[in-house]
Order: sequence, then structure tokens, then C-alpha cells
Amino acid sequence: MPEDTADRPAPRTLSRRDGASIAYHKLEAAPAFRGRAGVVFLHGLMSDMEGGKALHLEEHCRRAGRGFIRFDQYGHGLSSGRFVDGGIGRWTEDTLAILDEVAEGPQVLVGSSMGGWLMLKAALARPERVAGLVGIAAAPDFTEDLMWPSFTDAQRAELQNRGYIEEPSEYSDEPYVIGRTLIEDGRDQLVLRGESLAVRCPIRLIHGQQDASVPWRTALAIQDKAESADVEVILVKAGDHRLSTDADLARLTRTLDALLEAVDP
Repeated sequence: MPEDTADRPAPRTLSRRDGASIAYHKLEAAPAFRGRAGVVFLHGLMSDMEGGKALHLEEHCRRAGRGFIRFDQYGHGLSSGRFVDGGIGRWTEDTLAILDEVAEGPQVLVGSSMGGWLMLKAALARPERVAGLVGIAAAPDFTEDLMWPSFTDAQRAELQNRGYIEEPSEYSDEPYVIGRTLIEDGRDQLVLRGESLAVRCPIRLIHGQQDASVPWRTALAIQDKAESADVEVILVKAGDHRLSTDADLARLTRTLDALLEAVDP
């Protein structure tokens, strides 16, 4: 992990056509890695680009000379917009904007939780740019498979009438503010409903078997649906949803390095 982030530069800003802005940090590749695969980190729901995994991977790529990008999705962190107005479709567009306008050359996407859904959406939309995927407790289709079934009838009515509900978070003192847009848009973005998932790049999925937020069998569902023949699932017996211990971070970097070596030797 980086020891001191106080002197880190301010984030750059990518302007969107609708006036929104995406805050991001970009680490340029060393000369030996120019033109080779870079790494883009996709954070989870109500998280941001300042999380431990994002900073750990940035420092790892810095030492290796590999290009790296981390950014805040719309309504998260330092990017513009209200979280309650966001949704998987909007956040997929943010991800594609980063790929199209900020990243250069092939990229390996590392998606944490919700970021695991977004990395699959991006791989479907930009197969020529996405060289590989690493999912950390990847949570595709979570709005429909995990959130919606957990709501009471009263919560569903409140979501419809008020436009949002508040759910406690075990990771923050701030509640999750779940907007109707998130749920309704999520139904248009599902990726595991068809017979197959047309993602053909190499995929690595790390999932804790003590994950109380996203069932570890989700990783097996992705493996089963993906058309890629190169999919590996790493189950961590004692791992939780965050997978942020020193051992977890070491496993993550080993997994990423091995994938980068395979797609970009």
C-alpha cells in the first residue's frame, strides 16, 4: 500500500457531453510499457477511486511501469452528479468514456463488486479494447438478484412513490440511498440472463466464501455464462466482500500480473 498520499496530485477531469464531469487519476506507462496493456480500476457501489484496492494497484503499477487509471463514477467521490440519479447504464457510459478518451491501447479492467458488472458491460461494448478482466467479488445483476428480492412491500411502494429508499450500510455510517433509477435501469442492463455472455477475453474472478453481500456462486455463474474459454475462479475460504487484507491484496496483484503476462507478454 502507498505510505503517503498527502502529496498526490489533484485529479484530472473528463467532461461529458451533458455537462457532467468525471474525476480521474492517470498514471502514464514507462517507456518500456508504452503501447502495452494498461490497467483500469472500477470501484464498487457508493465507493470511490480512493479505496485501498485502487491505491494498492496504482502503486503496484507505478513500481512496475505499467499504465493505470482510477476514476469516480457519476455521483461518486469527486465526480459530478447525485448518486441517486445514477445507474448501471450511466456508469457503463462513464467507463466507456474513460476507455475512449483517456486510456490508450488495450486495457485490463479490474472491477470490484459493482465494478465487476461494469467491466463485463465494457467488455461487451469494447471487445477490441478490453484485453482481460479481473473481478473482485464481482456483482453483475445485483440490483435484480440481490436488492429487489430483499425489499419489503413497503419499501417497494416507497421506492415507487418517493423515488428512493434508504438502506443501512455495513461499510459506512452513511446509508445507501437507493433510487428508483438504479433498480429500473438495472433491469435493462442484466448480463447473466441469456444462454451465454459474449465476453471472450481472459477472465479472473476472486471471491470470498464468507462474502455476506454477494454470494460466491456468482463467480461460478459468470464462469458458466462467459464465452471465453480462459476463465479462472479463485475462491477464498475466509474471504469477505472487501477482500482488502494484506494477503488479499497480494493475491490480487499476483492474479493481475499473471493475467497481464498472459495477454501482454
